[in-house]
Amino acid sequence: MTLMAFGLMAAAQEQPVLRLSLAEAQQYAVEHNAAMQNADLDVKKAELSRWKTLSTMLPQVKAGFDYQNMCGYKMHFGGGGSMMSMMPDSITIGGMTMPISFPSSGSESSSSDDGIAMNPSGTFSITASIALTGAQIVGTMLQNIAMDMTDISRQQTEQTTRANVKNIYVSILAMEQTVGLLDSSLANLERLAATSQAAVNVGAAEQVDADKLQVQVAQLKSSINSTKRSLQMLRNSMLLQLGADVNAQLVLTSNIDELLSVDNATALLGRGFDITKNYSYQLLEQNEKLAEKNVTMAWMDFAPTLSAYYQYSNKTYFGRDEGFNMTPPNMIGASLSLPLFSSGTRAANLKSAKIDYQEALNNRQQAEDGLRVQYNQLCYDLASALETYDIQRRNIDVTQRVFNNITEKYNYGRASSLEVTNASTDIISAQSNYIQAVMNVISAQIALENLLNN
Repeated sequence: MTLMAFGLMAAAQEQPVLRLSLAEAQQYAVEHNAAMQNADLDVKKAELSRWKTLSTMLPQVKAGFDYQNMCGYKMHFGGGGSMMSMMPDSITIGGMTMPISFPSSGSESSSSDDGIAMNPSGTFSITASIALTGAQIVGTMLQNIAMDMTDISRQQTEQTTRANVKNIYVSILAMEQTVGLLDSSLANLERLAATSQAAVNVGAAEQVDADKLQVQVAQLKSSINSTKRSLQMLRNSMLLQLGADVNAQLVLTSNIDELLSVDNATALLGRGFDITKNYSYQLLEQNEKLAEKNVTMAWMDFAPTLSAYYQYSNKTYFGRDEGFNMTPPNMIGASLSLPLFSSGTRAANLKSAKIDYQEALNNRQQAEDGLRVQYNQLCYDLASALETYDIQRRNIDVTQRVFNNITEKYNYGRASSLEVTNASTDIISAQSNYIQAVMNVISAQIALENLLNN
């Protein structure tokens, strides 16, 4: 047993401890949450995709080496006479005159007999090319819009992460406060149950009254245990949301009174709704721009394509003599192509892009109306939550005073156990309603803050 206890203590000491305020918990989640990490990676991917599109508009340079070996083959010319005398000294191609040289391996007669040796050769070349189309330019613009959308999505993910952390954080604090209130009620009930049993023992009360209180004590203990299990589930959810070690011990340093600010919530109701700050609306705006650029992209299918290149070549023979070389060392070229007829494909693509753009306009307008309706509804929800909170705050004070009054009367025999049971049930219900009212205020406030991007 001693060794087992020592092992459990050592395991507990090895568990990391996270002491976090709400702001620290939100920042920790932003840095370690898996969804946030993926959002950051998406931004990097969008940047790389933009560069890949942009690089197609820049010069492309490649180098190559070509080796040829004809395995000892010699070139022979038919007919009589000297082969060297039959060949011209130069050749003209495209207005450019190039000298022709042949290996000198003795007399003309020997060359005529032996033929021209085709020595192994290697050609080193460097080619620089560039092609420019309207689609490439518009494609770069599309990638810029895609980058903006990815960045907005990352900010929206961060907003959602912070909101989720706050919701769970407040839920844990509320659950802890619930456990504290239930423990206080349990202590009162246990004291009354003990007093009732003592009265039974001296014959001043009936056993059934004491039994009723004992049953209520057992029910309250069961409720406390259930609440504690729910509290542990919330702590596990918080660790997952934070992206922390699931075995870590979580210590929350903020309290619920700090987070519940009725004045801030009330002030939030007086703020106007600037829809352009809403991330969902910003994404719709970018999607509209994307559809508009796609129309331009469809027009670019009718635009010409311009391309140019430069090539440098250096051919070297590896044999004893210089071979027959017709490879020019420098070459440049350019081309311009214009699409003429595609059986209506380009026209159909253009019409389709225009339809997509009109749909994007309609979606943005519909979403704008929906967001304004949502704003009004969230304002109503927050106002109702504040009213309910004020009622429950006063109700818990009244039920507590009623319970204390009934308890005092019961101690002097002027109240029955049924009245004590009812008063106890009322105060437990009031405590639960109060905690729920606190949660509703904070949840409604978070929802409205997210909509306003506050």
